[in-house]
Amino acid sequence: MTAPHHQPCAFLDRDDTLIADRHYLSDPDGVELLPGAAAGLAALRRLGYRLVVVTNQSGVGRGYFTLEDVEAVHRRLTELLAAAGVSLDGIYLCPHVPEDRCDCRKPATGMVERACADLGLDPRRSAMIGDKASDVELARRCGMAAILIETSPGAEPDCRPDARVADLTAAAAWLAAHPRPDRD
Repeated sequence: MTAPHHQPCAFLDRDDTLIADRHYLSDPDGVELLPGAAAGLAALRRLGYRLVVVTNQSGVGRGYFTLEDVEAVHRRLTELLAAAGVSLDGIYLCPHVPEDRCDCRKPATGMVERACADLGLDPRRSAMIGDKASDVELARRCGMAAILIETSPGAEPDCRPDARVADLTAAAAWLAAHPRPDRD
């Protein structure tokens, strides 16, 4: 059995990975799970992965909406997933704009480091699943598997993920076929 401080995690981008991307989403009524997202999360959970969202939300830093608005969106996401029988272990967000040069905006590692400290996770046994080159770069910086969700054919042509997949269900299937080694 794996010690609690060595748990693997599927770190997940939010927009265009779990939910439909609504440019600068601030209204909980706009939250729409992508087809197969809940099933993919359930498959990841069955593989033994904790589930943590890491999301850049620069709309806060730009003044487009508040942290409370983002929290309401995340409550709605949590409700929709719960209705499908899935729960998240955490949601971490960066509210900064790129110019702030913070330690949390992906591909910086701050959100992953905080989640690992808070939840006892091992990034070396984990995976980052998202639709942007910044998600792949974050995975590289943390020693995780990098899985790119291709929202369109040939998306992010210059990045080099470990796998390019269509959705979370395919990401779970790839991880089942390519397990991360125990690194005790």
